[in-house]
Amino acid sequence: MLMTPGPTAVPDPVREAMSRELINPDVDPEFGRIYDRLTDRLATVYEVRPGESGGGDELEGSDEGDAPSRDVVVPGGEGILGLEAAIASLVEPGTEVLCLSNGLYGDGFADFVESYGGEATLVSADYDDSLPLAALESVLADGNADFEVATLVHCETPTGTLNDISPALDLLEEADGDILTVVDAVSSLGGVRVPTERIDVCLGASQKCFSAPPGLTTAAISDRAWAAMEDRDPHSLYTNFLPWRDTSAGFPYTHLTTEVVALDTALGLWLDEGLDAVRERHRAAAARCRERGAELGLEPYPEPERSSPTVTAFEVPGRAEALQERLREERDVLVATGLGELSDDILRVGHMGHGARVERVDETMDALADVL
Repeated sequence: MLMTPGPTAVPDPVREAMSRELINPDVDPEFGRIYDRLTDRLATVYEVRPGESGGGDELEGSDEGDAPSRDVVVPGGEGILGLEAAIASLVEPGTEVLCLSNGLYGDGFADFVESYGGEATLVSADYDDSLPLAALESVLADGNADFEVATLVHCETPTGTLNDISPALDLLEEADGDILTVVDAVSSLGGVRVPTERIDVCLGASQKCFSAPPGLTTAAISDRAWAAMEDRDPHSLYTNFLPWRDTSAGFPYTHLTTEVVALDTALGLWLDEGLDAVRERHRAAAARCRERGAELGLEPYPEPERSSPTVTAFEVPGRAEALQERLREERDVLVATGLGELSDDILRVGHMGHGARVERVDETMDALADVL
């Protein structure tokens, strides 16, 4: 039983959709219709109106007039592609970027910025702390840097931390309303609300809360972010969002047909269940996981009020890898360990997407109780 925080378990209807006869994405107009439906469905998840280059169907389950306009694009490539493409599309040598971080992926944004010649200012906190808002305010007030882009992470999957990014967005808007915001919402989008209306490039992926196979990046992009990309005219093809803005005449390269069909099917299931119902299912699964963990004497990492409804991390110093192995070998349940320096100190249970069900959490925690 797959209970990792991505890739997640793929339900039967999605696997069945993947077994259908292959569509040629370059010459069969049916693929274009499927892609447009997919971007419309994603607009519902992002809670935005499709932009002019989108499919244009009415936003389901929302007052379209109140929703912000964003172009939703789905390039072929695992979620990390989106993080790098956002930087590659907006950053050129000399671009000053503020990277706000309390985790591995927040730190990683600074690495991407430097690899594309940008000047990264990393404002960071310890991985078990909240976002460093006081330090952010100080850096913004300093006035020594002319930031054009700011990066944030909504859910730091390696530690199970859900960041409240609204206060940081407030500070960025108050300091300079022209700073473009890039947010990694890969492991939160679909399981909890993301304030996409306040974000210029909001990134997701297929293999987390949507329970589709890994292989696709999703992004909701504002008009002003598109304008900045056009001004920079990125030279990359693969790590470049610009060619995806208008796919009416074709795709930049042969698309990942099977993955597109799979994600479209997965989102159909998601929307049939309903936005509120899916989020409540994630909340209930997370609460049950932490309740069972407390019964076993396991300490959460981080504090419960900052934990994500999509993944729970438990502190098990020096035991994570052994526990993971025993769960897999003895009980046929696969969970994740931490990453980096925390690889053997944190055990992570993913309750996202298809796995965000109380009964699956109970089966996982029963197995963990036996192993402990």
